[in-house]
Amino acid sequence: MAVSSGSTALHATVVEQIGLRIVQGDFLPGEALPNADDSSEMLGVSRTVLREAIKVLAGKGLVESRPKTGTRVRPRADWNFLDPDVLSWRYASGVSADDVRALFELRRAIEPMSAALAAQRATPAQIAEINAALVEMEAVVDDGDRFAKPDLLFHQTILRMTGNELIGSLAALVETALVTSFRLSNDNPEGQRPSLPLHREVAEKIAAGDATGAQKALLVLIDNAEEDVRRSVENRNKRRQEREQTS
Repeated sequence: MAVSSGSTALHATVVEQIGLRIVQGDFLPGEALPNADDSSEMLGVSRTVLREAIKVLAGKGLVESRPKTGTRVRPRADWNFLDPDVLSWRYASGVSADDVRALFELRRAIEPMSAALAAQRATPAQIAEINAALVEMEAVVDDGDRFAKPDLLFHQTILRMTGNELIGSLAALVETALVTSFRLSNDNPEGQRPSLPLHREVAEKIAAGDATGAQKALLVLIDNAEEDVRRSVENRNKRRQEREQTS
């Protein structure tokens, strides 16, 4: 039986609503979720949609369902933070300095080595693709929303250049990390222009087959991005504290 796009969208919405509440602490580890009847009524969906959403959340390590005890939130240590949805939900609300550090440690664990492998294995077509993404980034550098798309393509192409299917499968995870970085640094007065020469350096090192240079260049790019995000988060938190003090 075919599943309509409307049903799929509704299912995804329920997954997000419950998952977000779990990750943000509305339901604590060990706590039982409301029973199926109450949850269905609260969310305005059928028990079937709710049941399928719970299965998805269980697959992400967030909940477990048992006879007689119902559905409970699993310990935080069991949550799959490498799941793009879970990672996104984690950063959907307030962000601390530790959250920023964790996000960029993740990127450092994946991207610099991928750049080194890309320099060794990239095909001419892939090098052309990353250069095309760079050209588009340069064309829209002063438009943060439009810049995000070619920037994302740039980084995902590097993962594919490795020729390693396991690394390539991390593209969705890296996408979530990048989108989160964009969102956290969108009030940077300098915008994305300072990052252009850093991206260009990465592309040039990969095209030259310089694995060590590509790895170092991408590490510098990540370091600079982290500093931008850290400043933006500090400024945002400072403004929030000032508003709270004056209210």
